[in-house]
Amino acid sequence: MTIAALATPPVSGALGIIRVSGPDAIPCAGALFEPNNGRPLSQQPSHTAVYGRVRLDGRVLDQGLCLIMRAPRSPTGEDVAELHLHGSMVVLNAALSALWRHGARPAQPGEFTRRAFLNGKLELSQAEAVRDLISARTLDAAFNAAGQLSGVIERRYMSAYHTLAGLLAHFQAAADYPEEDLPPYELAEMPPVLGAVIADLQSLLDTYGEQGRVLREGVRCAIIGKPNVGKSSLLNALAGYDRAIVSEAPGTTRDTLEENVSLGGVLLRLTDCAGIRLTQDPLERQGVDRSRAAAEKAGLLFVVLDASRPLDDDDRQALDYARESPAVVLLNKCDLPARVEGDALEAAFLHVCRVSALTGEGLDYLDSVVRRLFDTRAVCDGSVLTGARQAAATRATLDAAREARDALERGYTPDAVMVELERAMNALSELTGRAMTEDMLDTIFEEFCIGK
Repeated sequence: MTIAALATPPVSGALGIIRVSGPDAIPCAGALFEPNNGRPLSQQPSHTAVYGRVRLDGRVLDQGLCLIMRAPRSPTGEDVAELHLHGSMVVLNAALSALWRHGARPAQPGEFTRRAFLNGKLELSQAEAVRDLISARTLDAAFNAAGQLSGVIERRYMSAYHTLAGLLAHFQAAADYPEEDLPPYELAEMPPVLGAVIADLQSLLDTYGEQGRVLREGVRCAIIGKPNVGKSSLLNALAGYDRAIVSEAPGTTRDTLEENVSLGGVLLRLTDCAGIRLTQDPLERQGVDRSRAAAEKAGLLFVVLDASRPLDDDDRQALDYARESPAVVLLNKCDLPARVEGDALEAAFLHVCRVSALTGEGLDYLDSVVRRLFDTRAVCDGSVLTGARQAAATRATLDAAREARDALERGYTPDAVMVELERAMNALSELTGRAMTEDMLDTIFEEFCIGK
């Protein structure tokens, strides 16, 4: 069945792309697109961009390009036509409706990528990398997804798969021909071979921990401090717009506010907390309790001090949190005369930054500090696991491979080793998509956007 969908965001813009894929993609697109060179789309060579007009009901609707890519040399492995038109949603919706009238149907979420996987154009981990690349919110996450799309992780999985397949074939032969004893030197070589597979997969699984979490989810960062030190102003400065209400009156923030920002190449899930101080106001006290809870859950704290005023007990209470968690102490309002001894704080805390939320001074240095704290550049080449499905299947492969190695070292019969090797290979087959049910594929691709 031929499918069609908008491949660009469903908003008006300079350019809109409609993707059509399937056995009738080119005739379907040709029913409304007239090439200027006088030849119908069906006669255009593959991998060409044809300039022409879109006609509806005999009238010209738009002018643009149609890209022709014939199977199997296309992104989906099927015939593909892409209409590159002006980005009016009126034009694009009218063209889509015409395509559906001429035999195409609306594409489901991720259906183009799913067809690419089913037609052997992408492995499953590469298909998932497409989703991650689209949803990447930092450059490091994008680089990692691009590396996975190029096959970095897939090659490691397949290397393990082929090694296990070789061992399994060896033991299959031993089980089929028991009279032919395995040479002792070959038996001695097998546990180290399995050990190498286990070590490589374990190193891959380890990346799903802290490094994978940072790329996948970002870092939860709480902005804490006493009232009126500029926490909300800092949030606004980092977000680039007025996310929080700013007032000279202390205690303006009574609840936590959240905003995602990219700082130092890291996605920070910022929480602007109510000012931490002793108060008799029941409503403000609830805000203080929520601030403490947010600080305890955070992976990073920004402890904000008013550098233009001497430290007091409320400031020291906020600084106590910085002694227990990864933290950056921010001496805000550095555009005013300083009343805080920065040298003493730098001696007590590892990361101290002088900033001005008002002027932006010092924010570049804060950017570099966050980069040093959560630097993923060295590993964002596609070798970091970010998917829960991949991590679970890698863990299952490791468990089976370890059982196989233990069976070998204990001198168990070949069939006992074979059972564990087969279990490990089945888990790897799920990773690569070689053993996936329709329901499993539905679950994976329903997370994709329509048009991809």
